[in-house]
Amino acid sequence: MRCAPLALLLLAPLLGGCTRTADTFKPRIVITSPDGGGVSRARSFTVKGYALDDQGVTQLTVNGRSIPIQSGSRKIANFQFQTQLAGGRGEYTIAARDAAGNRGALVLPIAVDGTPPTVKVTRFERERNVVRVTGVATDNARVTEVSVDGKRLNITPGTRVDFYAETSGVYADIAVTDGAGNVTKLRARR
Repeated sequence: MRCAPLALLLLAPLLGGCTRTADTFKPRIVITSPDGGGVSRARSFTVKGYALDDQGVTQLTVNGRSIPIQSGSRKIANFQFQTQLAGGRGEYTIAARDAAGNRGALVLPIAVDGTPPTVKVTRFERERNVVRVTGVATDNARVTEVSVDGKRLNITPGTRVDFYAETSGVYADIAVTDGAGNVTKLRARR
């Protein structure tokens, strides 16, 4: 009579508990452009994003219609589609399916925003060749960028953004951009 090696006898109870679990991870969808999510200056614009899945995305749809998955990894499936709004508001349902049949979806509200942000200089100082400017930028949706003399400031996007910058010269050129891409420019000087 031949006996199983001791190692197998000890591991058998442990190995019996090893089973592959089913794929229950639903694909996640992320919008990367436009910067404000679903806000644009125009009724027709390109939405870009990706669907993320641990096993890979097999299908992408927008409002039930298939859209192509761009070349590259299916685990990070890049996509884009063109919007066509009849009015000033709408929504798109973006869905992704993986090989196990799991479905993830994202409802993206779309709004047309033709209102540019506002910018107000609250303090302006010039000492020799150094200019210091303090101000506030506001928007009906979201300020996404403030730059002074072409240099982007580190801000937290929001409907109201306080900013401060130092530059050189006689004046400071300020540009404020909102999530829809509307831009307001102001030349601050004494």
